[in-house]
Amino acid sequence: MRLGLHQSARLEQRLQQSPQMIQAMQILQLPLLDLEARVEQELIENPFLERAEPAELPEPGEAGQAGEPDGQPESDRDQLLETFERLEREYGDGRLERPRDSEASDRRHEALQNVAGEPASLHEVLIEEVGLLETSDRRRTLLEYLVWSLDDRGYLEAPLEEVAAELDGSLPRPLDEGELAVALEQLRAATHPGLAARDLRECLLLQLDAAGEPDSLLRRIVERHLPDVEANRLPRIAKEAGADLEEVKLALEDLRHLDPAPGTGFGGAQADVIVPEVVVEEVDGEWLVRLDREREPRLALSPAYEAVLAELKRGDPAREWIKKRRERAEWFLDALRQRKSTLRRIAEAVFRRQEAFLEKGVEALVPLRMQEAADELGVHISTISRGVSGKHAETPHGIFPLKFFFAGGATRDTGEEASQKAIQERLRALIESEDTASPWSDEALAKLLSEREGLKLARRTVTKYRKALGIPSSTQRKQY
Repeated sequence: MRLGLHQSARLEQRLQQSPQMIQAMQILQLPLLDLEARVEQELIENPFLERAEPAELPEPGEAGQAGEPDGQPESDRDQLLETFERLEREYGDGRLERPRDSEASDRRHEALQNVAGEPASLHEVLIEEVGLLETSDRRRTLLEYLVWSLDDRGYLEAPLEEVAAELDGSLPRPLDEGELAVALEQLRAATHPGLAARDLRECLLLQLDAAGEPDSLLRRIVERHLPDVEANRLPRIAKEAGADLEEVKLALEDLRHLDPAPGTGFGGAQADVIVPEVVVEEVDGEWLVRLDREREPRLALSPAYEAVLAELKRGDPAREWIKKRRERAEWFLDALRQRKSTLRRIAEAVFRRQEAFLEKGVEALVPLRMQEAADELGVHISTISRGVSGKHAETPHGIFPLKFFFAGGATRDTGEEASQKAIQERLRALIESEDTASPWSDEALAKLLSEREGLKLARRTVTKYRKALGIPSSTQRKQY
């Protein structure tokens, strides 16, 4: 075997992604609200970009053309040139992260005003509650440690003696479990009686204790029959509790008023805002797919800075800085145009296939795969995936994610195709029409779908669809 260094030539093909391609893919994948935030960031960082009214926007073939230098007053040019010179001195590396001019500051302030604040968490809310209590510093330390030991449901999974052992070393004098238990009672009295329970049973019993129900049918059910409640075995509960069925049903009505997760009542996550970017409407008997023009970013190159660029001499450091910002602005505008065009083409391809849905609703959805849309548009499947990610469409039947319209399905006896969503809707309709005293099993539902809809599905497929809809089993749906 020969050892040593040597040279060899090899011919290969390799895909190289340019910065422009990477930026275009990132912009395509952004949902509308994230895109608006990205536009605000670019407006702050790049003086070549400015907002434009619809009449001021250049035609697609004219994008990026410079304005006429002669139309810019001499005094304005001097002022802009001074601004660039100052920016070059302060940000000589080409970055513009901290603009100090009033216009940029106003845009940044406006962007910050439009950003939703983070909702307070369970622990933050409870810490504020503890701060309002009149107690000693030592007791406040215990309370705060207990709060930070809770999980998001408000449960304390660790045993109290273990929490006391963890906290003992950080206190000036020893801590026993009894003192921590007293602090825990104070926390429950100030916030929620079921807080810091170890499991669901203890959480419910603590709330019954606070309500003054030391011995009742409901308490016996919570202590001994929670698995039976979950499985809807009411006759068994009635037999073992020595009560009739109606008494058990009344007790379970009271059980529904108890809180199984006390932590969810404090703080919590903020609901996502859904802004449909695609709008589908009927115009003169035809379905029209368009993008929401009111939320569409309207940007253009600043003619004022174009004029300054035209006057600067070659070799001037300010000219090189301006040229880089101009190129970045052109790339960004091009990425926005590509995103708009790609999203519109994807939406049009989707609703050409889903015209039956537009006319009849979810039950008329047909199977559609992303690869089919990619083949029709002549793009890669990843482009379809990025294009529909986080995007929503406003239709005559409501607002849906674009991904909703991509799903497999089954074929009816007639040869007609039905999507998974359509089958699930038919399954939901069957269950809603059943006799609640004798609900259909999954096997019976599969037989009904075959007889009434011509859909031959296995029982396990019906079970999978039922679980996807969040519908309990026939045993749990039965009403006594």
